[in-house]
Amino acid sequence: MELLATILVDGLIYAGWLFIVSVGLTLVFGVMNILNMAHGSLYAIGAYTAASVVGAYLAWTGDAFPFGSYAAMIVASILVALVLGPVLERGLLRYFYGRDEVTIVLVTYGVFLVLEDVMKLIWGVDPYFVSEPYALLGNVEAGPLNYVGYDFAVIAAAIVVGLGVWLVLNRTRTGKVVLAVIHDREMSQALGVDIQRIYLWAFMAGVALAALGGALTAPMLSVTPGLGVNVIIVAFAVVIIGGLGSIEGAAIGALLVGVSRAASVHLLPEAELFIIYLVMAIVLFFRPEGLFVRDRARKI
Repeated sequence: MELLATILVDGLIYAGWLFIVSVGLTLVFGVMNILNMAHGSLYAIGAYTAASVVGAYLAWTGDAFPFGSYAAMIVASILVALVLGPVLERGLLRYFYGRDEVTIVLVTYGVFLVLEDVMKLIWGVDPYFVSEPYALLGNVEAGPLNYVGYDFAVIAAAIVVGLGVWLVLNRTRTGKVVLAVIHDREMSQALGVDIQRIYLWAFMAGVALAALGGALTAPMLSVTPGLGVNVIIVAFAVVIIGGLGSIEGAAIGALLVGVSRAASVHLLPEAELFIIYLVMAIVLFFRPEGLFVRDRARKI
């Protein structure tokens, strides 16, 4: 029972972090029909920016209000979205709308390579450390298990993000317009919806979520070049398992991947990466389009 509890808790912690990263990827695909290969680099830039902003905040305030570092992490992710969102969407991606999907993938992969070098130019190749926020919440004991409180804060952040995205899409006028664009962008445009504005806001939201995932990761490890490479691979697995463009699918996919990975780490460590693709293969064998298939309008 102790091992089972450890696997479930570890899986939830990993799934919470992974959901925050993956939901931005699936949101961009759902609205814009773009499989964004640069998502991993945006995640890494969020981590670097958070490390820099939190470090500057702590140097400025000292020990006066250390919990403000959490707000600094959120501000860092918003800054990344405000700067890179319009630059990439308005400056590059809009010229490729309607092109073949492979072309979009190649363009975003090119952006990924460029951003990887930009990060090295700005932050260099030395690791960045910002461990102070990780220790602020202390430890949590659950019977024989002992965890850092920050890990559970990541789970709480994932729940808040998931509920926030769902409420915006389903309980606000703007969200309903976005859903209309997702289901039938041609009809939405014919009815007067500003598709270009929806694309811009959706892409900025995706960038913000990727950067937030990176910001939450920064206190947990050293931020180094290549941080986003493995992330994008696992995030793709999550959105493929859940179904491209499905927010609910991203949540279920993150849970499946998180618990499966945790079980592998504790029971068969050498198969840690393999188990993710095994889960994806099993799901796709029975559900080729993922667990949650997006509704599509039929044209008659």
